[in-house]
Amino acid sequence: MTGRPGRTGRSGSQAGAGDLLELVRNGRAVTRGALQQATGLSRATVGQRLDRLFRAGWLREGAGGPVGSPLGGRPSITLEFDDSHAVVLAADLDTRHARAAVLSLTGEILAEHAGPLVVEDGPEAVLGELGRWFAELPAKAGHRAAEVCGIGLAVPGPVDRETGRVVQPPIMPGWDGYDIRSRLSRAFTEHTGAPAVPVLVDNDADLMAYGEQRTGHPDCTAFVLVKVSTGIGAGVVVDGSIYRGVDGGAGDIGHIRVGADALCRCGSYGCLAAVASGGAVARRLAASGVPATSGSDVRDLLAAGHPQAAALAREAGRQVGDVLATVVTLLNPGVLMIAGDLAGTPFLTGVRELLYQRALPRSTAHLEVVTSRLGERAGLIGAGALVVEHLYAPERVEERLVAMGV
Repeated sequence: MTGRPGRTGRSGSQAGAGDLLELVRNGRAVTRGALQQATGLSRATVGQRLDRLFRAGWLREGAGGPVGSPLGGRPSITLEFDDSHAVVLAADLDTRHARAAVLSLTGEILAEHAGPLVVEDGPEAVLGELGRWFAELPAKAGHRAAEVCGIGLAVPGPVDRETGRVVQPPIMPGWDGYDIRSRLSRAFTEHTGAPAVPVLVDNDADLMAYGEQRTGHPDCTAFVLVKVSTGIGAGVVVDGSIYRGVDGGAGDIGHIRVGADALCRCGSYGCLAAVASGGAVARRLAASGVPATSGSDVRDLLAAGHPQAAALAREAGRQVGDVLATVVTLLNPGVLMIAGDLAGTPFLTGVRELLYQRALPRSTAHLEVVTSRLGERAGLIGAGALVVEHLYAPERVEERLVAMGV
């Protein structure tokens, strides 16, 4: 979870310890001399600000770099972000199950747990259970709960970034406007005895897109991920940042009307999710006598090579591909990634059939259509990255250093 390559710190006397840490984290300046050049600060000032980061345990000295002068001399000592001083907890909620993990500050999953967790049971029960999971995870990775510096949570609904509350979620009854941050923070403290830590909440497709883009496509400046599971949602990453819209509603393509008469869980008729999601495919299979109640059941049938499930998944892919032709024309992404329970060959084939048929050649000339690389861990990695970027943003570094008395 390195800093975003495009971000730059302030220069001159305004550059603080957080700006220096950012430059080291994103690899733009990893020696004292390079930091002086990048910021215009004096050697003494750079030394003073680095000293604060060393005392906080956030920086360490690495191996000597190459000798900069042809006359030889002592190699420069490189600086490294020390990711061993803390860990992050993350969880990814789906409609009927969840995954949780403890991650290093550089995004490595150190330990994880998955199990049934029904979002319809409501936030009190679900977040309380997550608190129990979180209490066990640090020890599995050889860490203490007190080393956790933050928690990230991915949820299957639109999220107001400022408040961390879901807003009118179609498939999360009882969650609308609920204070998720406070409840999850309290659950973590209740089950661990550790101090409260910041909790960040975001949409699952957004965080999957964030994790996949940073991990596998860091040079892609316009990245779209479509998650097709019990519902359908999309995450968009532009210039290294999640695009959320004005109130967190961007990417909710599952509720675009496609002209069908099927009733959606949101209460409207004709939504894309009502006819082409994993849940919709499961209902069609069940109606023909095939046991299926959710997107995960469809995933299992597809893995087993079930011919009817494959045919319905391909048709669902065509319906989604029709909508994605508009998305691709509007956003002109470099990568379109299909993820979720239906992200297999039949569905992807259907998407490509309609996408390339309906979209202008100009929009798809440089487009890669791929499936998920991180699989079920994408949301966890994205949630962890969100927490790290929040906690180690330059302005927040200064606040935290002051709070630590450093």
